[in-house]
Amino acid sequence: MYGGEGLARLDGRVVLVPFVLPGEKIRARAEREKPGLVRARVVETVEAAAQRLHPPCPYFGRCGGCHYQHAPYEFQLAAKRSILAEELRRLGKIEWPGEIAVVAGEPFGYRNRVQLHLEQGRIGYREAGSHKLCGIRECPIASPVLNQAIAALAGMAGDGRWPRFLRSLELFTDERAVQLNALETGAPLARRFFDWCGERIPGLADGALDYEGRFRVSRHSFFQVNRFLVDALVEAALEGAGGETAADLYAGVGLFSLALARRFSRVQAVESGASAVRDLEFNAQRAGLANLRAEAATAEEYLAKLDCAPDFVLLDPPRAGLGKAVVRRLAELKPPRITIVSCDPATLARDLAGLLAAGYRMEKLALVDLFPQTFHLETVVRLGR
Repeated sequence: MYGGEGLARLDGRVVLVPFVLPGEKIRARAEREKPGLVRARVVETVEAAAQRLHPPCPYFGRCGGCHYQHAPYEFQLAAKRSILAEELRRLGKIEWPGEIAVVAGEPFGYRNRVQLHLEQGRIGYREAGSHKLCGIRECPIASPVLNQAIAALAGMAGDGRWPRFLRSLELFTDERAVQLNALETGAPLARRFFDWCGERIPGLADGALDYEGRFRVSRHSFFQVNRFLVDALVEAALEGAGGETAADLYAGVGLFSLALARRFSRVQAVESGASAVRDLEFNAQRAGLANLRAEAATAEEYLAKLDCAPDFVLLDPPRAGLGKAVVRRLAELKPPRITIVSCDPATLARDLAGLLAAGYRMEKLALVDLFPQTFHLETVVRLGR
């Protein structure tokens, strides 16, 4: 099921247990109960599934980041495809008769961004379902450069010079440079802290990170986390697209916008985050894309003032999805072609149900596995009228 848990039934109740595989026999202990539902944890695996693997990460099962390291990658992809179809069917009453295409890359070492928590000289992630720290020195799903930085910071965190009021930070890299962002801190960090980090972390960027020389990404700007599938995601979303006018809503720093501007005569990129808008404008200017215009606005604000629809609309919303207002306005404007890039199948099912009811049809459904070893998945849906 979506969430990475195994499902069983006992005495008429649903039992959800993480880190199990279909067909396994286990002994489990109930941890939380409510009418009709029990959440439990494994005490003993009595009979393991034939495909069960030994997780390569020493923190797996305790760290809250990964859910599937005990399963072969082919099994993960098949499970996610089934989960996507089930979420669309259950929540959107959508039966997709065609194939769900799968776009996948390397299952480990893929993350270009991680968020780390700090407590009492230790650095790591949160434990599953807890605020307790799981201290780490490496992360198998993080890129090699990120692991070098994690190891350096883990060594620094025990030093007396380490600021104890720093509670969480973020690392972002393109494998050439590293951006370090303080997320939670009880006091401003002195410049000497970043100078010290620069001595221990090769290539530490001072400010924005220039991702592969193509995208400037500032500290508060979003960028996709899978370094292997950035271009594949763009191609999956824009396959066959071209024409006069296009709009990229929730545009970020321009990952899709720049590619759209090479396929359409005029492109409007809409983004509400001020930092991302500045990056988007810089990236478009550097690429020489005079036909791309950035606008600082929400998707709702931009669509509300449109008199006529562009030929193509690309939407890459956050986990909350498009929402009723955006779906309703799209249904009124009737753009001929829409592509949604979704990171949550539940909100996608809700949004799709509204668009299908308004006269759209699904033309393509693809699962892009940006988050191997976890239950998270990215979906690309192409719609036409």
